[in-house]
Amino acid sequence: MRMTHDFSAVRPAAQHCRELTTRGPRPEERAVLLAAWRRDLARMLAEELSALLSGDRLAVSVPEPVTLQGSAVLARIGPVAANSLLRVGASGETALVTFDFATAIALTDRSFGGDGKLAPDVPDQLPRSAALLVDEIAATIAGAISRASLGDHAPAPGAVPGGEVIVRSESAGRLKPFDPHAPALLFDIAIANREGCEWRCLLALAEERMARLLPAPGRVPPRSGTRARRQPADPFAAPFAGVPLPLHVVLAEIDLSLARLQTLAPGDMLPLAMGRQVPLMLGDKLIAHGSIGTLEDRMALRLARFPAEGFAR
Repeated sequence: MRMTHDFSAVRPAAQHCRELTTRGPRPEERAVLLAAWRRDLARMLAEELSALLSGDRLAVSVPEPVTLQGSAVLARIGPVAANSLLRVGASGETALVTFDFATAIALTDRSFGGDGKLAPDVPDQLPRSAALLVDEIAATIAGAISRASLGDHAPAPGAVPGGEVIVRSESAGRLKPFDPHAPALLFDIAIANREGCEWRCLLALAEERMARLLPAPGRVPPRSGTRARRQPADPFAAPFAGVPLPLHVVLAEIDLSLARLQTLAPGDMLPLAMGRQVPLMLGDKLIAHGSIGTLEDRMALRLARFPAEGFAR
């Protein structure tokens, strides 16, 4: 008598996706992971942004995020700002980083050696130099977010993890960074130097994406020194090397009284005394001296000498 039987499955065994079978971190675990992620992100940004801002020693703060509807985040950003849509993390999550125009211009001023203070008058269109700097800062933020999310998978020195700027726009809504009807997290990031300047930017992403950017429980956060330090920005390399700078030549300068200015009329003649050499200027900074001549039937300036210390300050 045969006691064994061959059995066949009536239907294929159920296959469950990892998201359904894997338990996510508990609320208290998530709070700890988020706090560590914010600390790592702040430290990385403080180290890497200093190279862009005249070598400043920076302090960066990434506070607890506030949870708002996506539409409320877009309203807080406003209709016009320097917005960059980022791709970050191993899973390619999208996030939005935004600077108001006043902050973007102040950071650009600081990167060129200025005091970096916010100016009261802001242009309607962002200057090209400021747009280039915002792109560089946004790319730095994208890379730092990705590294902070790697935990014990931090890259070897010199390695470049994921993190990039996808697209830019002055309209945050046009980028569609998150569902306007779903919850989003908003981080108000503060960047400060030792001279008392503080600049702020906003980092926003869909709430459900944040969980995928946090290191898994038990991972060791990346430590400083596990990657190569960023080298100081080279002003003669991209992106700053391509910024057009308006130069002008001062042929002559004359002094007139206010009374004479008021009496000027078409046809008046003003005598000019031109020197043998005239200055080449960048704004109010002296670049060089040269003599006026011609080149192929056009006026030209032959450079004769430069200030001993380089560009005059």
